[in-house]
Amino acid sequence: MEISIFLQAFLLTLLAGISTAIGAFLAFFKTKDESRILSFGLGFSGGVMIYLSFVEIMPKSMEYFSKIDSSNAEIFSVICFFVGMIVAFGIDSLIPKDVNPHELKTQNEVHCILDEKHKYLKRNKAIHRTAIFTAIAITIHNFPEGFATFVSALDNFTFGVSIAIAVAIHNIPEGLAVSLPIYYATGNRKQALKLTFLSGLAEPLGAVVGYFILAPFLGDYTLAISFGIIAGIMVFISIDSLLPHSKLNAKGHESVVGVLFGMAIMAISLLVLN
Repeated sequence: MEISIFLQAFLLTLLAGISTAIGAFLAFFKTKDESRILSFGLGFSGGVMIYLSFVEIMPKSMEYFSKIDSSNAEIFSVICFFVGMIVAFGIDSLIPKDVNPHELKTQNEVHCILDEKHKYLKRNKAIHRTAIFTAIAITIHNFPEGFATFVSALDNFTFGVSIAIAVAIHNIPEGLAVSLPIYYATGNRKQALKLTFLSGLAEPLGAVVGYFILAPFLGDYTLAISFGIIAGIMVFISIDSLLPHSKLNAKGHESVVGVLFGMAIMAISLLVLN
């Protein structure tokens, strides 16, 4: 493999990962319609990921399976899809809800949780606990996303760009969910930004680790399985976390509008990239 292709894929994964920092910056600004903006953003992210999974990633999985066994390609792809959903469910089950970045909450709920922490925890203990558990939670969640972006870009850079866009958009509200509790618990913007930025680096780390583990086995069969599982993980994240919490923060139709815009933008992006 050419080193330039490897570096391009890594850079794409890195950019997708550190987009969590955008969410961290958003946590520092107050707006009148904070929950409505969050609702639209979460819906937008969910729309992007669902559309991309079914329109681009699943067909890729079927395409590679068809090179091996054309008669059963669709069946194998669907099996991998549901395996991906089970994997995502298993990962979510391992993370405590109060520090799980996919367990997003309304603004009021976040403030209530932080008020309780200030009652029973000293500031330095709150910082220590939040930092450790957030780092663990984000690392676990972002490993498969980083691997998905990296492998997709190695296979086809244009395809990798579309995956990176979806992951980056998803990481913005995730960065918000991570930085907001840290910011209110510590009162330190630099601390919140630093920890959120470092959490995003789990994606390129996951990409490199995953690649070197699977590099000897990469081929049509491995890519077919990987894309099927990736689609399942992305859809699970959308229906388990992004869409329900988008609706939770909505005051009107922001959630649905966000989903529609997300799908439309992703559709246009794919048409332009292809």
